[in-house]
Amino acid sequence: MSIFPPQKRIWWNEPIEKSEVMWITIAFVWALVMFFMMPYWHLVGEQNLSNEAYKIKPEVYGEKVEAWAEQYKVREEGDTGIPVVRPPAGGDVYMLGRLWEWWPIVELEEGQSYRFHLSSVDWQHGFSLLPENINISVHPGYEMIFTVKPNSSGEFGVICNEFCGIGHHTMVGKIYVVDK
Repeated sequence: MSIFPPQKRIWWNEPIEKSEVMWITIAFVWALVMFFMMPYWHLVGEQNLSNEAYKIKPEVYGEKVEAWAEQYKVREEGDTGIPVVRPPAGGDVYMLGRLWEWWPIVELEEGQSYRFHLSSVDWQHGFSLLPENINISVHPGYEMIFTVKPNSSGEFGVICNEFCGIGHHTMVGKIYVVDK
């Protein structure tokens, strides 16, 4: 029994039972399968983002996003007049996280590739694109860059998945993907 000490103190010299060898073998083979599936799904299954990160001052990033939004703004949405920004196909997309919003709203074209730039101007936030499987930790002082190619049109929600304060539950954004 496992509650009592082993009768023979040098237990590691004892022979291993066949059932134990079988379970150790199954666990080892499964660990190898999982180990090799990670790079496979990264390269072939496109399950993980290959992203870049660069240091940037939060105020500099904020100015960059505001200038970009002003350049490509197509309309405003909501009572607060949040800009809806449509960058050129294949271009760069800038979004910033701040208490308590993802800004601005972005409109993309289906089937086109875009380089997303994300950063925060205040606290750590989490960028989660719903219903897709894209989750990025967004830190102030770092610009996260990854490539996205939307393959379906519609309205997609962006939520913060890192607790960032009392208004965390209201931190949402939108990305529209339109047909070609």
